Amino acid sequence: MKICRFIDADGNVRTGILDDETIAVVDGTVPGELTDVGITLLVSEVDQWLPPLDPPNIIALGLNYAAHIKEFERDHIPDNPVMFMKATSSLNFNGGIIRLPEIAPSQVDFEAELGIVIGKTASNVEPEEAAEYIYGYTCVNDVTARDCQKSDKQWVRAKSYDTFCPVGPFIETDIDPVGLEVRSVLNENVMQDGNTSDMIFKPNEIVSFISKCMTLLPGTLILTGTPPGVGFARDPQVFLQPGDEIKIEISGLGVLVNKVE
Repeated sequence: MKICRFIDADGNVRTGILDDETIAVVDGTVPGELTDVGITLLVSEVDQWLPPLDPPNIIALGLNYAAHIKEFERDHIPDNPVMFMKATSSLNFNGGIIRLPEIAPSQVDFEAELGIVIGKTASNVEPEEAAEYIYGYTCVNDVTARDCQKSDKQWVRAKSYDTFCPVGPFIETDIDPVGLEVRSVLNENVMQDGNTSDMIFKPNEIVSFISKCMTLLPGTLILTGTPPGVGFARDPQVFLQPGDEIKIEISGLGVLVNKVE
């Protein structure tokens, strides 16, 4: 089931279940029970996409793809997931604008990531139980100001500027997260081309580990790390510029598209 949120042509905020070119409108919150209201719209009637959820927390992992660690010229594989937070005010949506921050516009990077959506309160969950707490998966772009990340020696500011967390276009509730292709495409040029099979910590291990650190509330969004090919690690380096278009593509989860200003 592909769950989306959007504004229709009449300005109404809607939640729906996407099926190719049609959307069945539903009542309810995401995650939660959804009730069909008997209205079907065409995708062409969407005026603006919205983030498919309103997360109470955005938790993210760094250095979770083995090949990404190598491109940063690091040898050590983390013993535990490397965690950080993104501000919920950084949330963005499919079709939304990524705005280069006035105080740090010159080294803004892209990171294609599989996002986990938590479905129910999770605390001290074991890995073999974790799937019961996962509502679904979505595409995320973990936009990062690399100069801030480097100068601060920690990642929160670099990751949390307004518009720095595009999510969407939908949440898929029925997909196996193992073996998914994860790509970023900048101005039609493929930059990242990885696979979730290269993850060091798999989604069930991630949910378990974080739930033993903090209670995961329903709707929490977890970013699971990025494959190699980010702009910062390239020679020459590639950063987002005004007028760019960046796409995040994950097999079975659609395409998340954003322009840069």
